[in-house]
Amino acid sequence: MVTEDILACAQAGDPEAFGKLVDPYRAELHLHCYRILGSLTDAEDMLQETLLAAWRGLEGFEGRASLRAWLYRIATNRCLNAVRDAGRRPPLAPVPPFEPTEPTRRGEATWLQPYPDTLLQRIPDAGPRPEARYQSKEAVELAFVAALQQLPPRQTATLVLRDVLGFSTAEVAAMLDTTGTAVKGVLQRARAALDKHRGPPTTVRSGSAQERDLTRRFAQAFAADDIDGVVALLTDDAWLAMPPAPHEYQGTAAISSFLRTSAVWRAGRRFRLVPTRANAQPAFGCYLPDASHPIARPAGLIVLTMGDDRILAVTRFLDNELLHRFGLPAKITLPA
Repeated sequence: MVTEDILACAQAGDPEAFGKLVDPYRAELHLHCYRILGSLTDAEDMLQETLLAAWRGLEGFEGRASLRAWLYRIATNRCLNAVRDAGRRPPLAPVPPFEPTEPTRRGEATWLQPYPDTLLQRIPDAGPRPEARYQSKEAVELAFVAALQQLPPRQTATLVLRDVLGFSTAEVAAMLDTTGTAVKGVLQRARAALDKHRGPPTTVRSGSAQERDLTRRFAQAFAADDIDGVVALLTDDAWLAMPPAPHEYQGTAAISSFLRTSAVWRAGRRFRLVPTRANAQPAFGCYLPDASHPIARPAGLIVLTMGDDRILAVTRFLDNELLHRFGLPAKITLPA
């Protein structure tokens, strides 16, 4: 059955035909929503809203744009509506169980969650897009997504559609109900703002021997409470962040001070790390032994941002609900 026949059946109300139309785009639409919103949870909600709106509006699809562009238009505008929603509130910052050292800065609350690499693997590699400015890996790294959250929403959407996905200026203008001239102006401002907010791109190849070595050495030092060993793996201006907590620490002295305070509070209990990957970067499920039971319970998820030969940033997400989204266990049984 040709695509035109599938479209006709879907427009006539056949849900199976509709599934055949949209299923090839589900994974990339989910990632698109995540880039704009910075939240894995919200991206899932917006994907469902997008597909529901597409189902309801498919009868009016006339094919003036490609089906893919039409779906991206719906998804983008659903995301922009969600960002503007007055009921959307940042997650509550957790109350630390100890008095943390004074941070370098208190970051603004953002909707930032990590993105499992298992979901990235579902997206077909379409190869380089002539209109795109960023490679697919770079455009999903944590620093890139975090920087997007600092831009005005319309700038974020324009930059993602134009520079990440490679849609033409005319296509983006149609998606956002504006003019090509307006798109060019918004894009220019978005590029300048993104360069200001994001750090240097990761230069270490994913899965390389260099990345594996740095990751292994970090895990060994972190799990052993070898704070000097952890700090030796960081760049001099590295960052430690713990979303949704606002405390952020820059530099080896500040990071070392915080880690030592944390170690004192844990009173000999040492973290267990389970490797995974997030945002095309090395990551770990973090577990802390229970004081009265032979188990280790979830204590966040760590994502590492790699530099040339050292680690640029350590981001420890303090949302324990994230671990099951990465296929990680709810607890670890410790040896007797």
